[in-house]
Amino acid sequence: MKYTVDKKETHTVFSINENNLNTLIAPDLKSELYILHDAGIKDLILDISDVQYVDSSGLSAILTGHRIWKAVGSFVLTGVKSDSVKKLIEISRLESVLNIVPTLDESVDYVKMEQLERDMEAENN
Repeated sequence: MKYTVDKKETHTVFSINENNLNTLIAPDLKSELYILHDAGIKDLILDISDVQYVDSSGLSAILTGHRIWKAVGSFVLTGVKSDSVKKLIEISRLESVLNIVPTLDESVDYVKMEQLERDMEAENN
């Protein structure tokens, strides 16, 4: 699987540099997501701007990321540009489960807002 990881102070961007997120790629993505989670990354943005096709195993990998980050921070899916990927997300009704943000810049802002909310909540408890 071709990908890039851009670690910033406040978040990490994992960009998939493949056309397909399918049965061949999904296991590698899941492994990389667990590695990042185990490394202590609290907020992850998954950028699929280059992805034109996602199958059920690809969706499963994305949901794995959502599940493992739900308890520790933010997991944001961005760059959903392909009509077929949008349609699959709609059919699966995952737009109500996943945090899907159109652009990378908006995703960074979204993560920062969630961080502020968590900080405020921690202060109030």
